[in-house]
Amino acid sequence: MSSSINNKKARGSIRKGKAPAAIVALLVAMGMGQAHAGEWSGSVTLTSDYLFRGITQTNEEPALQGGIEYATDGGFYVGGWGSSISWLSDSDPDISSQVELDGYLGFRGDFGDSGFGWDVGAIYYWYPGDYPSGFNSADTTEVYFGLGWSFLSAKYSYAVTDLFGIPDSDGSSALDLGASWEFVPSWTFDAAVGKQWVENVDGGDYAYWKLGVGKAFENGFDIAVAYNDEDLIGPDATWTFALTKSF
Repeated sequence: MSSSINNKKARGSIRKGKAPAAIVALLVAMGMGQAHAGEWSGSVTLTSDYLFRGITQTNEEPALQGGIEYATDGGFYVGGWGSSISWLSDSDPDISSQVELDGYLGFRGDFGDSGFGWDVGAIYYWYPGDYPSGFNSADTTEVYFGLGWSFLSAKYSYAVTDLFGIPDSDGSSALDLGASWEFVPSWTFDAAVGKQWVENVDGGDYAYWKLGVGKAFENGFDIAVAYNDEDLIGPDATWTFALTKSF
């Protein structure tokens, strides 16, 4: 990782990341109460850089990503997502981890006919691989709640474990605000701003933002270009280019 905060992501004690049983049980129970009918969806992406909350996970190199999700008509969903990474092995050559695998589940719906939507769930970030003795994994569990209206969205995430290996950082949180506006058919303008709060790390909080444009094609392909920046000392602003195939 290119910042001091994210270098700390690779070290320190961490409570092994398993989503809290009560949260998982509640979400699963809500899903089981819904109609069984649903559908699968997924995507594969090639991007020039994998940025997570404004920070490169691949040392500004390209990443291959993919995900799949099953969603019921009643609003329950479960899915998985993965990406190539390098920030762990970059921090220590004895680490073999080169991939991030995420599992998530949640429930989404609308507030009647108000036009507002909501989304609540939990996500587990897993970094499989070999680690040297005394080196704890960066596995992290977060719960989240989101709201959406028209082309606007907001999402709040809360870490119930230490945040990516940063010592004593459970309780860290992030707020993401976004807008995705289709200004002409198949063309969208995307803007986002976020804030990461890191518990028990002096100077650990930071903001990040991006502006971008995307184009959707009838064959299921999308292209996107975005300008990304944050207010950390060290990392530079960067442009990202992504090609996605949805199915």
